[in-house]
Amino acid sequence: MTDQFPPQPTTPPTFSESPAEPIPEPARKRLKPLSAALLGLIVGAGLVGTAWVITANSGPGAPGTFTLKGDFELTDSVVPDGDGGCAGNGGYDDIREGTSVTVYNAAGSVVATGALNSPRYDEDSYNCSFAVAVPDVPRGEKFYKVEVSHRGTLQLTSKEAENGEFGGTLG
Repeated sequence: MTDQFPPQPTTPPTFSESPAEPIPEPARKRLKPLSAALLGLIVGAGLVGTAWVITANSGPGAPGTFTLKGDFELTDSVVPDGDGGCAGNGGYDDIREGTSVTVYNAAGSVVATGALNSPRYDEDSYNCSFAVAVPDVPRGEKFYKVEVSHRGTLQLTSKEAENGEFGGTLG
């Protein structure tokens, strides 16, 4: 063995590089039809459950509707019908069973309509009383105005309206 090293080149060797082939991506696994159906069922059930929880929690404390209830009494020009009922006469002939009852919101827009019903004649006072029940009044207003026929409006707080405290008198 010798202590001499063979002569070393002064420039590094060059290699001809060929373009590298792309590394193939691992094959993606496709869901089997049964797995896809089960996944769709789970996601769908989750969405339906979420919608149910949201709507279930929008109970009485959330905006909705109520029925405005109360009484309206006519004290002048009342005509009994002989069966315990009654109606208005003369200048009050528009006050009878079926007369329109209109509910307005604070902005003055009509929000619900109903009618006078169940007329009751009081033989002692000669007055005619009607039940008022206007369904589907939207909650959430500071106050409501109620008009019977074309006779002007009466204002109620939202609490009074929702508690069935409407009371009107004409005559």
